[in-house]
Amino acid sequence: MADQRFVPSVTQLRVFLAVAERLHFRSAAEELHMSQPSLSQALATLEDGLGLHLVERSTRTVLVTPAGHQLLPYARAAVSAMDAVADVATGSGGPLAGALRIGVIPTAAPYLLPGLLPALSRHFPALRPQIVEDQTARLVDGLRTGAIDLAIMAVPTNAAGVHSTPLYNEPFALLVPAGHALAGRVDLPLETLVDLPLLLLDEGHCLRDQAVDLCRSVSAPVLGRSESRAASLATAVRCVAGGLGVTLVPESAVRPETRDPDIGVARFSAPTPGRTMGMVLRTATAGGDAYAEFGRIVTEVAEELFGATPV
Repeated sequence: MADQRFVPSVTQLRVFLAVAERLHFRSAAEELHMSQPSLSQALATLEDGLGLHLVERSTRTVLVTPAGHQLLPYARAAVSAMDAVADVATGSGGPLAGALRIGVIPTAAPYLLPGLLPALSRHFPALRPQIVEDQTARLVDGLRTGAIDLAIMAVPTNAAGVHSTPLYNEPFALLVPAGHALAGRVDLPLETLVDLPLLLLDEGHCLRDQAVDLCRSVSAPVLGRSESRAASLATAVRCVAGGLGVTLVPESAVRPETRDPDIGVARFSAPTPGRTMGMVLRTATAGGDAYAEFGRIVTEVAEELFGATPV
C-alpha cells in the first residue's frame, strides 16, 4: 500500500508562520502561547512530514529558506481559511470577526489609528485587528500573498490583482521652521516650491512620489532639493524643526507634528494639492458589504480627527 501523503495541521502551519514572521523562536512561542520546546517540536514535525527544510536557525539568527518562502503564501491562505471556518462555526459572522490583518502606510498609521482602532472596537466587537505598517509596494505584495487582508493607502493603485475604493481626501500642508517667512500663510501658490529646500522621504514612500509629482507640475527641481534625507515623516519634521529645510505633510499630520513650537505651518491656495486615501482589497475578496462598512468607519474617523473630505 502506498504511503499516505502528509497533511500539515493548522497548529504546525501557525508555528511556521509565527517563526517566519518573527524570525525569533521565543517571540513566536509567546505569540502562540506555547512553550519554546513545543514550538520547536511542531516545526520539526512539519519539516519532517513535508521533507523540506523551512527554517535555518543558528545561535544568533533565524532565516526562512527558499523552500520556506515558497510555502509561506499557501500556509497563510490555509490558516486564514481555517480561521474563517471557525468564525462561521461559532456564529461570529463574516470577515469582520476574528483576526483581520490591516496594512497601513507609514504616513497615515500614526495619525489615523488612534481614532480608528477604538472605533473598530465599538462597531465590530468580535474583530481582532492586527496592524502591519509598511510602504505601499510591500502592502500590495502582502495582499497578493495573503499576508494581510486589506490595506489603507493612497489611491489609485494600478497594481494587478487588487481593487481600491477611495474613502477620503486630505490636503497637503507645508511645514516650515518657526519664524520662517512663510509660516502662517494660507495662500501659497504651488510655484513656491521652486525655491524651497524641500525635504523628501526615502524611495518607496508614496508621499515622496506625490511630492515629486507636485514639484514636476511647477517645473521645480527634484534632485538635490535638500542634503538631508528621512526614512520617516517624523524624522523629516524633526529636520524642519532644526532648520534643515521644509517638508510636505498630509493634513492628518499637521496637528500632531506642530505641537513642537519650532514648527510653523503654511497652507496652499486653491486648488489645494492633496491625496486620496482608500481601502485596497484583493480583487477576489468576498464580503463586500462588510468591508464597505469598514471603509465607512475609516472615513468617519478621518472626518472627525482632521477634517478629511469624504469621496
